[in-house]
Amino acid sequence: MVEAVERKIEQYIKTLDEPKILILYRELPLGKRLRAKLILRIAGSNLRVVKTAAIVEMIHAASLLHDDVIDDANMRRKRPSINALYGDKTAIMFGDILYSKGFLELNEVDPKVAQIISSAVVELSLGEYNDVTLSKKFTTDKDLYLKMIYQKTASLIEASSHAAAILAGKQEKPYRTYGRNLGLAFQMIDDILDITSDSATLGKPALHDFQEGKTTLPYIYLYEKLDTIEREKLKSFHAKKLNTNEQEWIKMQMKKYKIIEKSYAEAKVLIDEAIALMSSEKEEALSSIAREMIERDF
Repeated sequence: MVEAVERKIEQYIKTLDEPKILILYRELPLGKRLRAKLILRIAGSNLRVVKTAAIVEMIHAASLLHDDVIDDANMRRKRPSINALYGDKTAIMFGDILYSKGFLELNEVDPKVAQIISSAVVELSLGEYNDVTLSKKFTTDKDLYLKMIYQKTASLIEASSHAAAILAGKQEKPYRTYGRNLGLAFQMIDDILDITSDSATLGKPALHDFQEGKTTLPYIYLYEKLDTIEREKLKSFHAKKLNTNEQEWIKMQMKKYKIIEKSYAEAKVLIDEAIALMSSEKEEALSSIAREMIERDF
């Protein structure tokens, strides 16, 4: 079914009648297609569903193109990013084209679905803004972190599940909550893997987030455990290129205070709730997707 989504995305791009845009699209590293898979699992594979899944994946791809420019990221999923290959201007404009085309096609699907996805994209954009703002200083406000990851990551996953439930004529609330929990846990696990995985597995440098100025959940929890001197040391490492000793010190402190375990447990609570919701709806495939989320290593 995901293949039908891929074909539909290419069809949408071909209607632009700009061969260079299709070339750029084919340079994009394909992700897990999580949002498309959720939509297809919930709503089946009729044309409206495939169109919705394709549009959501185009919007998601656009957000990643902009994200890579903001983060000066040269790699995306173990491959050179579009901005690394063709420059920031091309990446931004390509992202704008995917956004615009997605919204144009969204009008043809369903008014309520269009409203839900459009609202999520507003949240996504605000999340990107708040991510940049929070990265300007070391922050220990967990509520701000949770708000930001909801906006930047969970909102579109929540909207995907919600929209699919509408297309399938299913109860909206369980699927909306499922998507929200899945999205929050997805980002929490990403933030954990940035610390625990090696560069080869991640497809980007390890501890990249902290060096980029992002104070993610594990760092917030670590800061709470450290004494005054250690806190200042951790803050001094924020938003700077870390040498091997500095990286090892951070990882050693994380291990000492069982920070990764604590962060993982928080993500697992969200996943367990999502699984329970889908089990009550007899959606075992969606429960499996949730389990895979918490068990992945990249």
